[in-house]
Amino acid sequence: MADTDTTRTVVGIIGNIISFFLFLSPGPTFVKILKAKSVMEFKPDPYIATVLNCAVWVFYGMPFVHPDSLLVITINGFGLAIELLYVSIFFIYSDWSKRQKIIIALIVEAVFMAVLIFVTLTFLHGTKDRSMLIGIVAIVFNVIMYTSPLTVMKKVITTKSVKYMPFYLSLANFANGIVWACYALLKFDPYILIPNGLGTLSGLVQLILFAAFYRTTNWDEDEKEVELSTSKSDV
Repeated sequence: MADTDTTRTVVGIIGNIISFFLFLSPGPTFVKILKAKSVMEFKPDPYIATVLNCAVWVFYGMPFVHPDSLLVITINGFGLAIELLYVSIFFIYSDWSKRQKIIIALIVEAVFMAVLIFVTLTFLHGTKDRSMLIGIVAIVFNVIMYTSPLTVMKKVITTKSVKYMPFYLSLANFANGIVWACYALLKFDPYILIPNGLGTLSGLVQLILFAAFYRTTNWDEDEKEVELSTSKSDV
């Protein structure tokens, strides 16, 4: 048992490291946005979905919900902060119609979390029941987070271009799903295993699409769009 716990802790630490880079992997995308002072064709959907996902997992890891889950809290707490930063950048450089959608989405997420916390702490009094409820909710929103790139994947297939599907984000998603699935198997936790198994599959599909359409992607056109947007903002 001790060996299993130690192995699980080590795998969890590795999972934290990979997840850390997963949350930072969209960095190049946001460098482009900041340089162009425009969100161009990038979509905020994955980042908005991840905000709620991280918030739910932080709550899941609390001692009064699911004990012995410190590693779940640490990485998702960091993820929540960085995803809010990404959404803020999208908000700053989007037009008003897109800003309205972002505001509405964040308000809905905040209200949902408030209701979820209230119901859990008021009506459920044991960690087993609380873990089950929050675990099921976490699975649902983890699935949403992992399927949110479907809009981007559809664009990749129709345009035969991967310039708006960040490679490192897809790679990190794949690696992250594998490690956390292993973490869940060591001390069986279906609430962590199910969504991360799906995350592994989602990341794999994205990597396959990247390999399939890399050669048909017009990278020069992407650079011209950034330069054009920058020149317009200087006028």
